[in-house]
Amino acid sequence: MNLPELCIRRPVMTTLAMLAILLSGGMAYRLLPVSDLPNVDFPTIQVRASLPGANPETMAASVATPLEREFSTIAGLDSMTSTSSQGSTQITLQFSLERDIDAAAQDVQAAIAKAARRLPEDMPSPPTYSKVNPADQPIMYTWP
Repeated sequence: MNLPELCIRRPVMTTLAMLAILLSGGMAYRLLPVSDLPNVDFPTIQVRASLPGANPETMAASVATPLEREFSTIAGLDSMTSTSSQGSTQITLQFSLERDIDAAAQDVQAAIAKAARRLPEDMPSPPTYSKVNPADQPIMYTWP
């Protein structure tokens, strides 16, 4: 006896089996986890610049400030944060969700080129930028 024949000969059993499947599916659906905040990839670009031997105050005044002035003119920029440390500075640019990350990267590259004449001449290399995803950052670091 195959399954279709069994279901046709015993309609009450078929109905009860279907109700059991529907009921267990409904209960399982309620137990599914729901994310309160969906995973959203914000268009984010990080700019890094280095000036060996410079203290954080010098990095902020002579490197980060000219770059920030140029970056503030870019359309669609939501937030800009910068961190200056001994010999390096890092500027994180977060754009609105509607902004295309590739177009924003071109604007950032143009702003770096425009700010290059106001940066210190003894910088070993021009500032570099990279597209990043803040959600990819680790939430915990462990020491070996």
